[in-house]
Amino acid sequence: MPLADRARPSNLDMIFGQEHLLAKGRPLRKIIESGNIPNMVFYGPPGVGKTTLARIIADRSKKRLHKLNGTSSGTADIKEILAETGTLGAEGGILLYIDEIQYLNKKQQQSLLEHIENGDVTLIASTAENPFFYIYGAVLSRSTVFQFQPLTPESTIPVAEHGFAFIEKESGRTFRFDDKDAVMKTIAFGCGGDARKALGAVELCATACDDDYITVELAKEFSQKSGQRYDRDGDSHYDLLSAFQKSIRGSDENAALHYMSRLLLAGDMPSVCRRLIVAAAEDIGLAYPNAVVFTKACIDSALQVGMPEARIPLADAVILLCTSPKSNSGVVAVDKAFADVNKGLIGDVPGHLKDANYAGSKTFGRTTYQYPHDFPNHWVKQQYLPDVLKDTVYYDFGENKNEQAALQYRMKL
Repeated sequence: MPLADRARPSNLDMIFGQEHLLAKGRPLRKIIESGNIPNMVFYGPPGVGKTTLARIIADRSKKRLHKLNGTSSGTADIKEILAETGTLGAEGGILLYIDEIQYLNKKQQQSLLEHIENGDVTLIASTAENPFFYIYGAVLSRSTVFQFQPLTPESTIPVAEHGFAFIEKESGRTFRFDDKDAVMKTIAFGCGGDARKALGAVELCATACDDDYITVELAKEFSQKSGQRYDRDGDSHYDLLSAFQKSIRGSDENAALHYMSRLLLAGDMPSVCRRLIVAAAEDIGLAYPNAVVFTKACIDSALQVGMPEARIPLADAVILLCTSPKSNSGVVAVDKAFADVNKGLIGDVPGHLKDANYAGSKTFGRTTYQYPHDFPNHWVKQQYLPDVLKDTVYYDFGENKNEQAALQYRMKL
């Protein structure tokens, strides 16, 4: 078994980094200690103690324990467990722990409803994906969601220390370190908030070291690549992209460069390029229209040269967008127009705007269209919106210099 399983904590005080849930006096800890366990969903990234806590609860419970994994279990497995309800073997009830419940389909999750509602089955489910997206609503409404946080480097240090101590006790070895504090910090900072990764690095160090001597360089070798927590189909993907664009919108080039670096190092340059174009149009917009041109040029350059050089033009685009004036007047205007169309406010196109390039068009109400270029300043007052939307205003000129100049031009017409 991997060290992460062999050294799994056996009591609540050994679960590090989840003090907001498990510190003495916290509600979840009180619930566990009471023994009156409700249906619960543990939500959080991998390696933060969800499965460990579920196992501790199961060990303390007097219920019959069954464990399933959503990645490998099917309807037959669930039915087999539910068939035990009401039998002598499950007289105290069943505690069903489902790891990675997001992989069960809607029908499989629905099969649990009757049993978790009447108390025959107590459900503890864990998931690394947002439960409000992946867990069937009726199951979720009958459960309490507890969110687990990634471990901080400070809370991961005792995990690494526990791992080395466990191996020493298990094998009779005694480790020596060139700088023990530095080794623990290197592993803690390199694991990306994942205790399982930290313990994996510990085990690799113990396996590869010479004469039980652990160096900082060895720790770096096994932990330097593990700090990236990223899944292109998971929450971390969308969280990083959201933080990236919001940092640009908030004019914080340092934060935007940080999130871009994490995305690029995870190999997701396409998402970076897409978000840059979106931000240039949505958040800078008409305050500096050339921003989207510059951004597109930087993206084209990045795609042409590839990584690692691609980081340079992309960084230029990020910094330009962050330091540019901001305006969302364009996206606000088009969203108003979309809303009206979605509400059915479409109406007929005014007759003078309809195609009139055929004989007899006037008999169909194709009235005379006034050609703006034939008038002073290339403008003439006439109705363009359908009657149902006549005089509707979608676009409000922004307060930035560029849009105010356009407003002054408009007012002179």
